[in-house]
Amino acid sequence: MPGRVVEISTDGLHLAVLRGFLVVKDGEGERGRVPLDDIDAIIASAHGLTFSANLLHALADRNVPFVVCGPNHMPVSLMLPVAGHHAQTGRVRAQITAPLPLTKRLWQGLVQAKVRNQGAALAHQGVSSGAFTTLARQVRSGDPTNIEAQAARRYWPLLMGTDFRRDNEAGGANALLNYGYAILRSGAARAVVAAGLHPSIGIHHSNKGNPMALVDDVMEPFRPLVDLAVLRLIRAGVAEVTAEAKRDLAAILIQDLTTTRGTTPLSTCLHRLATSLADSYQTGEPRLDLPLSPLPLDLAAGPGRPMEDEDGADWISDHVDDGPV
Repeated sequence: MPGRVVEISTDGLHLAVLRGFLVVKDGEGERGRVPLDDIDAIIASAHGLTFSANLLHALADRNVPFVVCGPNHMPVSLMLPVAGHHAQTGRVRAQITAPLPLTKRLWQGLVQAKVRNQGAALAHQGVSSGAFTTLARQVRSGDPTNIEAQAARRYWPLLMGTDFRRDNEAGGANALLNYGYAILRSGAARAVVAAGLHPSIGIHHSNKGNPMALVDDVMEPFRPLVDLAVLRLIRAGVAEVTAEAKRDLAAILIQDLTTTRGTTPLSTCLHRLATSLADSYQTGEPRLDLPLSPLPLDLAAGPGRPMEDEDGADWISDHVDDGPV
């Protein structure tokens, strides 16, 4: 069963662990609890949070990322375990020594998938996407002609309007995208570490200040899922990062995708992709396990189906805010 994304947005809370549960407390006592084994990621976006070392230890044992976001909803810290797989040393060594032709082929596959899925996102909105099919076919090993950037220049005006500019520091749609990508990035980070790979050693991303270069590579094909979820929120009148928006965007990780093995949640697809990447490094053959493309991007009813907790309350993610968990 896909896990939950726990988002902490109320100031001054304390997070601890008790008998296998994440426990959330304030000055008046316990606010709520969630089984640790049900959690895919914790997103901390509030001020004045405190948390115990025992909690971080328990999360690391389960490969659960703890993400701290800044005021613009961009991640500023992501805590992951040092060891996430029994064969980690060999896999990281293969990752470091991977020959350039292999990494260029791997990047080609990721860019092709991303461009095809951007076209699928546009087609979902009734926009002609034939150019994106053509662009995907034109991606060569290593993407030397930067088809990824060419596709992005066409994609954003067609999806979000000609006045839209992607800006990490802006509010509105950009802030929603930041938050959605933070959710996606946390899922990709967990998958990368669980596969025994080092998140800082990227395929294409190589900024010296980016400790999550490989994570950013792995999440690229799935970004259009976030883009469509944000577009749906905007059309519903949700123009800022509200509690409602956070619940919808947190459900991205449980979005069902079609694979060769049937319908599979996005979080599982990330794990399969990361595992296939580790195998590619070790065998020297670029064989990435990606969902069937174009992705089934039917988000008309929202990005995920609400789950129910034991008390019957509706959940899309576990959102600790002004009400009970």
